[in-house]
Amino acid sequence: MSQILSEVLAANQGYASTFDKGDLPMPPGRRFAILTCMDARLDPAKYAGLSEGDAHVIRNAGGRASDDAIRSLVISYKLLGTREWFVVHHTDCGMETFTNDVMGDLLSSSLKTASIDASGWHDCCQGPGCTDGKYINWLTIANQEQSVLEDVTRIRRHSLVPADIPIYGYIYDVRTGRLVEVPEATAAGAAA
Repeated sequence: MSQILSEVLAANQGYASTFDKGDLPMPPGRRFAILTCMDARLDPAKYAGLSEGDAHVIRNAGGRASDDAIRSLVISYKLLGTREWFVVHHTDCGMETFTNDVMGDLLSSSLKTASIDASGWHDCCQGPGCTDGKYINWLTIANQEQSVLEDVTRIRRHSLVPADIPIYGYIYDVRTGRLVEVPEATAAGAAA
């Protein structure tokens, strides 16, 4: 058993020993959802004041409005009653450090973990690699404000998203902990 696995299982045992949330209902109590990045520095429960059962939190690399993220938001609304959605990207995001071409090239040369330095991303190892990564849109980010606007707009225009759901656009500042509104995105996500 790895040290990480041991630590996670020990932490879970301690958590379960005082667990008292077994009767929470499935729908989120505060009736909203957050789409945000998987970055370990972001704790949506803390930056949005959440407790278990309050809201849906959907996370992926960059907090992007991928097909799967929109699928989750639609389920959140249609079956579980959320009425407001937030798209929250963040400063100093790893998705700003590469392009689709860079990722495709890295994967083509090796599937092992790459490293980054002042001159960019580098593979540490020789193959095997795979060219399949060249055919994926990795939803990289060149500009945070623009990416939040793009994602809110993509969600708003989706045929399965009701017009009466407000969608707010924000950037979480990893240095200050503050949510900073992207006004153009929130305007694009305004409920009809």
